[in-house]
Amino acid sequence: MLSLLTAQQIREADAHTIANEPISSVNLMERASKAFVGWFINHFPDKNLAISVYCGTGNNGGDGLAIARMLYGHKYFNIDIKIARFSEKSSPDFEANLARIKHMGLDFRELKPDGLFPAEKSEIIIDALLGSGLNKPLAGDYKRLAEFINEANKTVVAVDVPTGFFTDGEMEKDATAIKADLVITFQQPKINFLLPESAPHIKCWEVVNINLDEQFIQGLKSPYQFVTDKDIKKLVKPRGHFSNKGTYGHALIIAGQRETMGAALLSSAGSVYAGAGLTTACVPESGLTALNSYLPEIMAIVRKGDEPPKVEWDKFTAIAIGPGLGKDKTTLALLTEAFDNYKSPMVIDADALNVLAENPALWKKVPAGSILTPHMKEFDRLFGKHANWWQRLQRSIEMAKKHNIYIVLKNDYTLVATPGGKVCFNSTSNPAMATGGMGDVLTGIIASLLAQKYTSEEACIIGVYLHGKAGDELALSHRMNVVLPGQLAKQLPITMAKLLA
Repeated sequence: MLSLLTAQQIREADAHTIANEPISSVNLMERASKAFVGWFINHFPDKNLAISVYCGTGNNGGDGLAIARMLYGHKYFNIDIKIARFSEKSSPDFEANLARIKHMGLDFRELKPDGLFPAEKSEIIIDALLGSGLNKPLAGDYKRLAEFINEANKTVVAVDVPTGFFTDGEMEKDATAIKADLVITFQQPKINFLLPESAPHIKCWEVVNINLDEQFIQGLKSPYQFVTDKDIKKLVKPRGHFSNKGTYGHALIIAGQRETMGAALLSSAGSVYAGAGLTTACVPESGLTALNSYLPEIMAIVRKGDEPPKVEWDKFTAIAIGPGLGKDKTTLALLTEAFDNYKSPMVIDADALNVLAENPALWKKVPAGSILTPHMKEFDRLFGKHANWWQRLQRSIEMAKKHNIYIVLKNDYTLVATPGGKVCFNSTSNPAMATGGMGDVLTGIIASLLAQKYTSEEACIIGVYLHGKAGDELALSHRMNVVLPGQLAKQLPITMAKLLA
């Protein structure tokens, strides 16, 4: 997996690469700027574009000057370089690139403290004011300039990180930062790019490789990891000759009420299409006809009123509980019975999570290695209110360790927190998947993988990836603006076959 670094660790990786490649810091800056420009010119090929490059006087500003110089060398002649001279301080690499700009005879203008900013006439703004080291909110002239750029309503491309945006840690809710249409970031995505607080500031981001020492980066042992398709291809197991339905396990899905049978059907479909050898749904008697009509491959255990269902617990290699169950005493009894009789890891979702939140004494019964799959509100009901997603990220690490569980906290970049203190961010999914029932399908997928003898950690990581990847294939390949959960479930075997091809 790709290790995701904090700002401090990024500086360590830069310093290590400089010392051990070896390469001078100004030449590493040149390499980064070249990578930025390579991506930029491929996606903005019109050389008549008017481009304003806003540079600070630190290393991010040095990047900006190098980028302006290289763009000019690629015949982007309509470039307006603006240097924010808001203090006397500057970095050596900034000064080196400023000397190169002067040597080429390129014009630039300096923005002074408390001064007026010239009207912005360019079509594209490149933001190279402040980089990844920012650890306090913008104030004074930098805040004024960020607000000015935001109000200019231009296409903004940020170098590495938008000015005012933190790479990691908590940001104030109303903090000022430049709103970037695109961030071209170096080496790897920054941790805060993957949290919802990035949405007002970053429309999209792209990573360009600047050849930092990856062995050293991995050696920093960051708890934050980014899952890639290569990781999944290593984990997914092909089906072998002479296997049968017993080879791939038996999943039990305890879900649904009269009014919420859709949740039971979708989670059961997720299990079937993700490859469980057998899937049984424990559903209310009123839902049996719907179940048989929807997918005859699913077997049933019928719940009659408040009577406990007759479950042979040791028949099943995985259990998921919660979708559409409701929060009444019957659900509490079902959850308690499952905990009392099934000691292997299980998937706990939806109403089962809400019942767990309301009955904290049940925590001591949760089987080790179980997988909780909350969305944001369910997470806060379980673990308390949180002011922001960075707090949720840290709490997920804490709670996964404390309870020896896996937490799948759902979002654009769904994260998996492990008992070992690791957080794996998923790299698949898209806005077309924002429809009711998607989480039910995910629950079934993860249960299916558990049934097939994947470890809890593998089931989480593969399950979340497959769920998002199937949604991506439907949204992108089939040009679907809205992807329905039932469609996604049916796509799963195709997605898995492509991964194994």
